[in-house]
Amino acid sequence: MPRVSTMPRQLAFLPFVGSRAVAEGLLTKAMLRGPSWHRLLPDVYVHVDGYRENDHRMWCDAAALVLPPGAAIGGLSAAYLWGVDLLPRTGPVSVVLPEAVRLRPRPQLTVTRSTLSAQDVTTFAGLPVTTPVRTAFDLGRRPPRTSAVVAIDALFNRRLVKPAALSGYFVDRAGWPGVALLREVLSLAEPESESPMETRLRLVLVDADLPAPTPQYDVYDAQGRFLGRVDLAYPRWRIALEYEGDHHRDRQHFRRDVARLNALRAAGWIVLRFTADDVLRNPTQITRLASQAIRERTLTGTRRSVTGTSAR
Repeated sequence: MPRVSTMPRQLAFLPFVGSRAVAEGLLTKAMLRGPSWHRLLPDVYVHVDGYRENDHRMWCDAAALVLPPGAAIGGLSAAYLWGVDLLPRTGPVSVVLPEAVRLRPRPQLTVTRSTLSAQDVTTFAGLPVTTPVRTAFDLGRRPPRTSAVVAIDALFNRRLVKPAALSGYFVDRAGWPGVALLREVLSLAEPESESPMETRLRLVLVDADLPAPTPQYDVYDAQGRFLGRVDLAYPRWRIALEYEGDHHRDRQHFRRDVARLNALRAAGWIVLRFTADDVLRNPTQITRLASQAIRERTLTGTRRSVTGTSAR
């Protein structure tokens, strides 16, 4: 009767080093070449049931197995592990290597060489990863500027890094590449921004020399009843600007949006709603409509008693 092969439990889900598994007697070289195992990197495998082509966490687990001592997962991959997903769908794993450390180039890895102290590296579920503040420092000085602001906003909003901590971190690193960009990014950062597209919408307005809007603004009517929270607001003129993502297409969400929009309009607010296509491909339409609304309110005056508060 043929022997039924079994899969070692320790190799069931996570990537592993093939030669190590063979040395420990868990597998044979012939088995590794079989259909049950998927090769991720040289000498790094995963069971076919655990393989997901676009699973960035799986690729981070695999990358950690080939990193030399002193290196760490960094950049957008570190942000992803800390809970901030700004990655493209099929992005490679970002790793940071000290200058003296060598690593063979691999298409699944994006390597940045930089000074990396022991204080800049911690562990996340056993993986070497740059600390939140070092992750923010690296992403905030990497162009383009808009992407840098998006990253810093997200890290601030998740309370992973405090603005003061990041400002203090680069005091002794003033000569590092990109620090001038990071200073500008910090001047534009907004911890209350709740999504990358909200940040992008805000920057469209700021870059057009319009006043900086207040994020996550709670609107109340004259009787103190809560009407809703808007993404961005010009309270002085009772103008709200909203980013409409795909989740707004859900029927229940759509109904709530309609009721909230009607309440805001009844209270005298102008509500401008924009999509990803507006933000990414037609920013002049956004600035034209926002400028027009401000101009109209400036000419007519806005004297109706409507109160609100920022989410700060």
